[in-house]
Amino acid sequence: MAITSHDVARLAGVSQPTVSRALRGDERVSAATREKVRQAARALDYVPSEAGRTLSTRATRRVGVIVTDLTNPFYPHVVAPLHDELSSLGYRMMLITERSDEAVAQETLLDQSMDGVVLATATTDSRLPAQLERRGMPHVFLNRDTGRAGDVASVVDNEGGGRLVARELVALGHRRVAGVFGAANTTTGRERELGFRLALAEAGVGLPAERVVRGAFEYDTGYRALSTLLDVREAPTAVFCGNDVVAIGVLNAALAAGVRVPEELTVVGFDDLPMAAWEVFRLTTVRHDLRELSRQAARLLVRRIAGDTGAEGRRVVLPTEFVPRATHARVP
Repeated sequence: MAITSHDVARLAGVSQPTVSRALRGDERVSAATREKVRQAARALDYVPSEAGRTLSTRATRRVGVIVTDLTNPFYPHVVAPLHDELSSLGYRMMLITERSDEAVAQETLLDQSMDGVVLATATTDSRLPAQLERRGMPHVFLNRDTGRAGDVASVVDNEGGGRLVARELVALGHRRVAGVFGAANTTTGRERELGFRLALAEAGVGLPAERVVRGAFEYDTGYRALSTLLDVREAPTAVFCGNDVVAIGVLNAALAAGVRVPEELTVVGFDDLPMAAWEVFRLTTVRHDLRELSRQAARLLVRRIAGDTGAEGRRVVLPTEFVPRATHARVP
């Protein structure tokens, strides 16, 4: 016969509701009683029923993480620490990997099966955040958001990072610069481009349309972009890429085209993924704390689940720093 919470209650000498509250860590139960209940549960090898707990508390202790681009090497580096932080806060993580927000929006997984959602690949035109809001589903943005006022998010100082790159390139004497930016409907793409453009303009350096390419944050975007940039009337001496994955695509295309990096072409990325430091790349890039980005998102969501909807602490913006390696040099 299966051990029940009533058996634990009899052994501990308390009521069954007290067992349920004690095993949830409810602070209305004294520390001594909580410990007595835990000892009784261990003695009986009792495992609380998650289904029963959900019915009694209306909490599943599950969080959904929506990623629509798992092929991008960026996301494993934020999903793993997100999982660890949620686990430390008492939540289980469910990874949802539909190809689009529209597909996710139709999933019954979001109907009372989880307590909150982390949106890791949101776009500025995404309809899912509004749908979650209407359902009363707590949610936060990780890495990028919709760009609307009120988004609860853990993000990076993308504009500041773009400015860092532009100033470094100008200091190295580059005037014919190019940008391979992210998609126009992503805040990371927009903000990194904006910071880059603003700092170039302050230095009197232009960024003409023929030296700008936009696309998905993926290897192929960078690889294809370089041939386009090399065909313009005045080919660039430096390329700022929307992320490290795009930059690695540019590096490979340069190798295939016989363009020497950094002697003939400076290439700079963004994010400082672990692979950026590999000896085969030694990519000059912009660094931010990937693990802290995820940890902050987890903490923000747990506060939202607990009912904290105050304006203070709704947005965490992590700083950036320029990381010089082997793919940048003074203008040839």
